[in-house]
Amino acid sequence: MFRRPLIAGNWKMNEDLKGSLSLVRGILGGLNKSRDLPEIMIAPPSVALSVLAEALKGSPVRLGAQNMHWEESGAFTGELSAAQIKDVGCRSVILGHSERRQMFGDTNETVAKKLKAALGAQLQPVVCVGETLDERETQKTWRVLETQIRGALAGFAPADLAALVIAYEPVWAIGTGKTASPEQAEEAHRFIRGQIEKLYDERLSSSVRILYGGSVKPDNIDRLMIEPDIDGALVGGASLKAESFLRIIQFESAGTSS
Repeated sequence: MFRRPLIAGNWKMNEDLKGSLSLVRGILGGLNKSRDLPEIMIAPPSVALSVLAEALKGSPVRLGAQNMHWEESGAFTGELSAAQIKDVGCRSVILGHSERRQMFGDTNETVAKKLKAALGAQLQPVVCVGETLDERETQKTWRVLETQIRGALAGFAPADLAALVIAYEPVWAIGTGKTASPEQAEEAHRFIRGQIEKLYDERLSSSVRILYGGSVKPDNIDRLMIEPDIDGALVGGASLKAESFLRIIQFESAGTSS
């Protein structure tokens, strides 16, 4: 089954409004619209969402949020609801990023709640899973991935998950300069796809896009995208410079040309 590649940029807590606008203009100005482009998403800090929503109107780049709360409203200081991020112009949202899990207490259960809210608001959810270095070195990778996938997708029917995107992000490769080899990444992606098939069916598992995230750069994207189960990338640091993000967006692999 053909799965359209998705390249997503997670800006994390970087850039002010001026820098955000400059970066978006650089990305839009550098897109080669004469070739088939992947789906493109950027997730800037929440303070820039409304400004960038205007700048992205009519462009092929969609806007995403880095996180959201599962409740519709209430006394949740500092949080944003699915309706609020959709209202400001977001069409996607990142859920369960490893930094949210490690630093801010996200669990498989809260990720499942957020996923339900995102799907209810018709937002494209990008659900992150991945193991730490200790878990990989102690042979726990598959157990961790199985637990995270089962926990995040608990209670959903296949029809609920048509818009689901999974991002595999080995925690040991995020911001470290280390990258899982294409073979390691493909092995994990294949395992994740197998878990989705076990939970649901082959039809859903073959349609869900699985992104790789972990020190994705212009010099490794081509090799990663050759792998059959890698459907795109969740890009951190390299998404903060237009030149490097554009090179990743306009990756070269089987079936693409400049």
